[in-house]
Order: sequence, then C-alpha cells, then structure tokens
Amino acid sequence: MAEMKESDRLLGYIRDGKPLTNRDKLNLIIKLSIPSILAQITSVVMFFIDQAMVGQLGANASAAIGLVETSTWLFGSLTGAASMGFSVQVAHFIGAKDNVKAREVFRHALLATTVLSIVLAIVAVFISGPLPFWLGGGADIAHDASVYFLLFGLSGPFFQLYNLSAAMLKCSGNMRLPSMISILMCVLDVVFNYFLIFHARLGVMGAAIGTSLSIVVCSLIIAYYAVFRNVMLSLRRVGESFSWVPQYIQNALKIGLPMAVQSVLMSGAQIVSTIIVAPLGTIAIAANTLGITAESLCYMPGYGIGDAATTLIGQSIGAARKDLCRSFARMTLFSGMAVMALMGAVMFVFAHEMMALMTPVEEIRTLGGQCLRIEAFAEPMFAASIISVCVCVGAGDTLKPALISLGSMWFVRLTLAYALSASYGLKGVWTAMAIELTLRGILLSWRLFRGKWMKMQAG
Repeated sequence: MAEMKESDRLLGYIRDGKPLTNRDKLNLIIKLSIPSILAQITSVVMFFIDQAMVGQLGANASAAIGLVETSTWLFGSLTGAASMGFSVQVAHFIGAKDNVKAREVFRHALLATTVLSIVLAIVAVFISGPLPFWLGGGADIAHDASVYFLLFGLSGPFFQLYNLSAAMLKCSGNMRLPSMISILMCVLDVVFNYFLIFHARLGVMGAAIGTSLSIVVCSLIIAYYAVFRNVMLSLRRVGESFSWVPQYIQNALKIGLPMAVQSVLMSGAQIVSTIIVAPLGTIAIAANTLGITAESLCYMPGYGIGDAATTLIGQSIGAARKDLCRSFARMTLFSGMAVMALMGAVMFVFAHEMMALMTPVEEIRTLGGQCLRIEAFAEPMFAASIISVCVCVGAGDTLKPALISLGSMWFVRLTLAYALSASYGLKGVWTAMAIELTLRGILLSWRLFRGKWMKMQAG
C-alpha cells in the first residue's frame, strides 16, 4: 500500500507540472513495472503448468492446441488494440487533470468494445470447424484443435471486458490490481484445468473450458473495480449523463486501427509461420509451441516495463511534459533491454530444463531446447522493440511503428523461415525469428531516439 501511495504521489508530480529527479523517475518506473512484471511471469509459469498438464496427454494434444494458438493470439490482440485505442485517450485526459472526459471515454469504450467482441465471437463460431485444416493440421489433431478454438472464441466478450478494464486501470496508474487479477486468472486456470482434464477426463476440451471459466470470473471482478471503485474512472457519479461524442470513437480508431491491422497481419504472419512448421511433423509443431511458451518467460518482463512506459508517456503527453516523455522513453528502453538480456542468459543455460517442465517426450525437449538457445541472443533487441512500441502507443503514435513491425515480420522473418526450414528444419525457423527480432529492435529504437513520436497525439 505504501508503494502504491508513493507511485500515486510521483504520478501527481507529472500532472501538477512538478520537477522529478532521475531517482524519482527510476523509482516510478520500478514501482509501476514490478507488479506488471510479476503478473506476466506468474502468467507464464502458470501457463507452463497448463501446458505440462496437456503435455501429459501426449504429443497430439500439445500439437492440437499449438496449431490454433496463433489464431487465439489474433483474437486476443484485436481486443487489446480496441482497448488501447480508448485507454490511451484516458491516460491523456488524466494527465491533463480532466477526469470527467476520461470517464466519458470509458463509457464509449464499454459500448464499442462490447459490440466488437460479440462480432468476433460469432466469427469464431463459423471458422472453428475448418480452421485446423486451413492451418495445415492433420485429421488426427483437427477435432481437438477446433473445439479448443471454438470455446476460446465464445469467451471473447469476457476477454474483451477483462482487457479493457485492465488497460483503463493501468493508464490511471493502478498497476497493482490488474496484476493481482492476472495472477488470480492463472491460478484459476490451473485449478480448473486440473479437474477438467484429469478428473473429468475431458482432455483438450477440459483445457479450453478451464481457461474460459477463469477468463469469465476474472473479467467480472476487474470490471467491477474499474467501473465502480476506481477514484478517477468510477462511472457511478451523480450528475454525469451519457452523451455520444463521435470524436472519441474517431480517436480510438486513429490509435487502435493501426494496432488492429498490425495484429491481424502479425498474427497472419504467425499463422503462415505455423504453416511453414506444420509439414515438419508433430514433434516440430509441439516443440515450436512449447518453445514459444518457454521463451515468453523471457519477454514478459519487457511487456511489464512496456505497460509502465505507456502509462508514463500517456500521462506526460496529457500534462504537456515532453521533457519527461523523452527521459521516460530512454530510461524504460534501457531498463527493458537489461532485464531481458539477463533473462536471455538464463534461457540459454536452462533451455533443456525449461522444455522438460512441459513435456515428457525427449525428442520435443531436445529440439525445443536447441531453438531456445538460438533465440536467447535476440532477447535484448526484442526488448528494444517492445518498449519502443509501448512508448509510441502512450503518445498515440501507432501507424509507423506498426509499419516497421509488419515490414520486418513479413519480408524478413517469413522469407528467411521458409528458406531456412528446408535445410535446417525448426532450428532454421527460429534462426529467422532471432534475426528478424534483432533488426526490428534496431529500427524501432532508432525511431524512438529521433523523437518524432512525441508530435503524435490523439485529439
């Protein structure tokens, strides 16, 4: 609680135009980052356990989930882009000390994102059947893959509500509560999956139901706190009526649409990558899926620091404090690179052990471990790309970072992955990934240091 009051005090300095020392800035970055980092790491650890449960069912079960995993990411990233289109505006208004308009944006966000999420759920129902075959999966895993995607898609409106509420709370400066709810979601996911997979003997369907139930429960909890309990955002206000303001939707599209298009095309690229991996066999599909899960333990801290960067930049932009924008951008960038460099070293040393936590199949462990050691060298520049994008999002600058990321992904990673997979198999695909992430980090950090993103604002 004392740490929360300290971060609130320092965020108040931003809004009130008071000076911050470098120590204050670093203190604020740490206090905002740590809850999110811990939640991200806990999420990955719990997902490790989740994957280990499914892994006990055999390679086919892991491959079935892995086949549609990138497609679930696509749906999840679309809800995230929609949420960010509104939450960045909220951060700007809070930075400008205009909480009334921040709440107006929140009301618009609840309505617009609910409609979007229902549309996405309907799409999921219609494509769930043929999707595994579109992705190159065989008949042996198609049924389980289809069921998993269908059940995840039906939980989409609740996942959207969760993402929106968490994004709003984070942009108000409350990192702790979303982090606690994220940890709760992971714990519930593991508990539900344990009983549904092994006791109810539902297999992959049990994993999907368990994940969906955890999303529903936690979305309702976090929405309650965002809508009714947060001091800045609570919509239970006397005298504040709802009136439609098209500008808020236009601003959300300006910020969120490039992110949504990026999500579609990036996830499309991930799906193409899955198609490249699929002909390499079930062992390669499973190793690729579990390797991505293991690697996420390294890059989740980068996203935690990125959450802090988005909040700090957003409120600094709203308060017209461009001096702080520049300083926070550089400090979060170097902090993220340092943390992920350390995590990359840990991943390199313990690659085989990390894979062993998720599968008893030695072939999958060996191949996945080799891929993780290749990827470990790209982690610092991967951090640079994550933080740079989060900084730009906080300023409402999403188009050019999206173009850079898309160009790098489609023209570098996929081209190299296709070329290298023929000779080097899955290791070639991961080599292409490492090269592309390094290039993307260089390009995005170069743009960050140029500073033109500070001219981009919603509104």
